[in-house]
Amino acid sequence: MDGTEPARFEVLGPLRVLLGTAEPDLGFPQQRALLALLLVRAGRPVPADEIVDVLWPGRPPASALNAVRRYMGSLRRLLEPGLPPRAAGRRIVRGADGCLLAAEDDEVDLLRFRGLARRAKRAAATGRPEVALRHFLGALAEWRGPVAAGIPPAVREHAVFTEVERELVRTTVMAADAALLCGRTREVLPQLRRALGLDPLSESLHARLVLSLAAAGRQAEALAAHESVRLTLARELGVAPGAELSAAHTRVLRQDVRPAEAAPRHDTPRGTPVRPSQLPPDLPRFTGRHAELRGLRALVGGDGAPAAVLLTGTAGVGKTALAVHWAHEVAERYPDGRLHVDLRGFDPRAEPLPPAEALRGMLGALGVSGRRLPGGLDGLAGLYRSTLSGRRTLVLLDDAFDTEQVRPLLPASPGCLTLVTSRCGLSGLVTAGARPLRVDLPSAAEALDLFAALIGRDRLAAEPAAADEIVGHCGRLPLALAAVAARLADRPDLPLAALAGELRRSRGSFDALAGVRAAFAASGRHLSADAARMLRLLARRPGAGLTAEAAGDLTGLPVRRARALLDELADLHLVSETAPGRFAGHPLLHAFAVEAAGAREA
Repeated sequence: MDGTEPARFEVLGPLRVLLGTAEPDLGFPQQRALLALLLVRAGRPVPADEIVDVLWPGRPPASALNAVRRYMGSLRRLLEPGLPPRAAGRRIVRGADGCLLAAEDDEVDLLRFRGLARRAKRAAATGRPEVALRHFLGALAEWRGPVAAGIPPAVREHAVFTEVERELVRTTVMAADAALLCGRTREVLPQLRRALGLDPLSESLHARLVLSLAAAGRQAEALAAHESVRLTLARELGVAPGAELSAAHTRVLRQDVRPAEAAPRHDTPRGTPVRPSQLPPDLPRFTGRHAELRGLRALVGGDGAPAAVLLTGTAGVGKTALAVHWAHEVAERYPDGRLHVDLRGFDPRAEPLPPAEALRGMLGALGVSGRRLPGGLDGLAGLYRSTLSGRRTLVLLDDAFDTEQVRPLLPASPGCLTLVTSRCGLSGLVTAGARPLRVDLPSAAEALDLFAALIGRDRLAAEPAAADEIVGHCGRLPLALAAVAARLADRPDLPLAALAGELRRSRGSFDALAGVRAAFAASGRHLSADAARMLRLLARRPGAGLTAEAAGDLTGLPVRRARALLDELADLHLVSETAPGRFAGHPLLHAFAVEAAGAREA
């Protein structure tokens, strides 16, 4: 900064300021506390009321604001010794939003720590644990002791300082995970023990310490560490170790955590690496979906890469094709395996797959012997998560029925990614942290491009008007387009115009669209009786959509109940909210409702 002495500020340990080679006296305890607060908030203004709240944790004196102004003046002169009286400084800046300390990122140890931690998380999210560990260790090297040591103890207990300590703990946990992935756990043992000084009852830290000791070839120490924290938890809190710590203990007892120099990190107990590759083949003619792919890349590519992504949409819209295509695109980021399970949530020929059965299949694919499988769902889920701990694995759960079917199948390891497809919104999964992405109908251009890929571009180019009409009759629904393309494949001599005419004459019928009726019926069978009746009655009201009030009039139900039934239909994507409070269905869904109404309603 022009006109200021080169400075170095330290708050991740004893509070210190270096101006060039000089280290000035930081003054009274409250003045030191003010400097520590400005450093923790470096680059952001701190309002006067927050300063008073932090510096006087109890009841502040009436002169608190005057004292803050005096401390500000003293700090301004301390950091810029040649500053004239009452002159505006460049380090301590006052504005309408409060006071801030102006400093470059490389001048403040906390800002250097955060910058390195961000780089580490990006590397971890993109499957580069060696790079991630290097940056994590660099970040933790900025930490020299208790945060803001040297300020009054009562002030240090304020949330602005304890949150920085929690940030240090979280970063240590992520560093240990990276070290486990690349077999360099000895390098994080000192950091783990130091972080336990900040949070001695953190089961996440203790679990990483147990696993890291075992991976470093110190199994006896790992078991002793678990026993020590088990006794501490019982004595201090009256509780037993939770799932995360218990799973780490189980892995050590099973000798699933091998020393890096003795065996590959991801070996099974018999030493045979098992990296399942179960993804279905990518569609050779996958086209379009540019917006959805951009959305997936944005969700999975950044610092905050989620542990789970939920793709939802109506029957036949192409959720599975998109999920499989995307899974192949990112597969190399997950070198420890790719798992795939068809959960049969809306399979017209079978009941939804029980989660225990899905877990047994995935554990078998991961090399776990059937003789070692526990009987209950909780035991299977615990073993599954323990087996995936420290691994980078992609899990594709296709056609989920509800949240309870999916929840036991979610890995706990931060290196794993789960893709879930469902016709339902699975709000419980979203509440638990899954990032939702709605898969809508392709655009008219994308639908036509898909149809061309399915039937051959030469055939489409010969009859473009008929092709447009066919796409329109199919309502741009990929499943319907695939059904029509299958008919054309069986009849290579059938003109597109003839098929367009057939679809035109049979509009409102599924006779020409094999499989589409069954797909919609599979969604409909999971509706409540009232919602199924509403879907049939909606066949009487074609058009742009209707409100909850209109649906109430149609069904003879109170508006609140009608709205709840519309929400139920929308959750299964049998209708969609095209505008606030206005619902409509896909044209083929309308045809399905017409059929149902003809069969059931007088």
